Amino acid sequence: MRPILTAAEMRAAEERAIAAGTPVELLMERAGTAAAEAIRRFAGPLPALIVCGPGNNGGDGYVIARALAKRGVDVRVAALGLPQSPAARAARASWSDGVETLEEAAPAPLLVDALFGTGLKRGLDDELARHLARLAGAASIRAAIDLPSGIATDDGRILSPVPDFDLTVTFATLKPSHLLQPAARHMGRIVVADIGIEADSALSEIGPPALRRPGPDDHKYSRGYVAVLAGEMPGASALTASAAASGGAGYVKLFADAPVTGVPAAIVQGGSAEISDARIGCIAVGPGLGRSGPSREFLSQALEAGRPLVLDADALVLLAGAPFPQLPHTAILTPHAGEFERLFGSRLGGKLEQARHAAAEADAVVVYKGADTVVAAPDGRAAIAPPASHWLASAGTGDVLTGIIAAMRAGGMDAFEAACAGVWLHGRAAERAGPALIADDLIEALPAALAPCCE
Repeated sequence: MRPILTAAEMRAAEERAIAAGTPVELLMERAGTAAAEAIRRFAGPLPALIVCGPGNNGGDGYVIARALAKRGVDVRVAALGLPQSPAARAARASWSDGVETLEEAAPAPLLVDALFGTGLKRGLDDELARHLARLAGAASIRAAIDLPSGIATDDGRILSPVPDFDLTVTFATLKPSHLLQPAARHMGRIVVADIGIEADSALSEIGPPALRRPGPDDHKYSRGYVAVLAGEMPGASALTASAAASGGAGYVKLFADAPVTGVPAAIVQGGSAEISDARIGCIAVGPGLGRSGPSREFLSQALEAGRPLVLDADALVLLAGAPFPQLPHTAILTPHAGEFERLFGSRLGGKLEQARHAAAEADAVVVYKGADTVVAAPDGRAAIAPPASHWLASAGTGDVLTGIIAAMRAGGMDAFEAACAGVWLHGRAAERAGPALIADDLIEALPAALAPCCE
């Protein structure tokens, strides 16, 4: 789980490095040299135009220009005025060739945007945005330093029109907008360059989980007993139960008032009388539950059973509009945007901030689903998923996610770790399933997605 730093956290990390004896000029030299190497490897020896802003991002750009020129690249530099910081002025002085104005600059096959990077508070003015768009539109390859200019660092907002980039090189860690939409769609490939800054954060990128391989002393219950509650649309709960079984649970039982077709024979079916079984490691409820009186009763039974919970879909709808119940064992809630708004109301701030507030309010782990899924815990921890296949925008894929998370939770992970593991495995299964996937394909791909994560 790689740390992700906000703009303020990145500034603080840089200040600690400087206080510990690493001059800002050395950090800039490392950053520019590393970015130049990444750009050279990505783009080859294309003639380059590097556009530099007045701050330290522009200083990085001058170092990049010098490093690329040493590698034999035909480099030109265009600047938005004179450098303003001492380090940027020193970097500008180290660039021996001329500097053009943005207005006069002709395009080049390779454009490097070193205008503003992280910490931007407002969008580019219209004229500057037009120049950037003109130069980007005429380039064959576009690279951004830290972040494309015009993007807020912390919440994924687009502050002014942003071209699509092929490569983004950032330093020390990812920043939230590298993964949050709508900003993330403009990044292209992302490279994180090590420049010698130590970083730690309560926010991270979701990475491959470390899963325990079953040993000789394990049995079906020690591997995790998942109970799935069916309802008015049992097909959805069948997907959840199947995903829990293929996701590593040792025992899965589908509780329904009538037999459910289309589930593997290994999944046990039965009525609701045994839902209080102490061996149950996690109850998954919501997919296909329905919203009728019997559905509410089924949900109440799940809440009163006193077992760890994953609540999704109709369970979240039924909980909306009433005082939020106290949920046992740090429950996991998995809303998409519409369910989130029904459950927690319309909130100010970006997706990350909203998820964190919701997790604290519900005293539960919240998996705020979407193209930029965010997982937040009530203790302040949060994680953002790496980009996943857009083919996941398909009916039933959320039901599969619920089953995977339930399997992770029943297997002994804490709620936050189980949610993160489930999100990563869901994305990896989608990658393996390929284009035009449906929810059933995810289930078939799960064992192969799981295998490399087992110790």
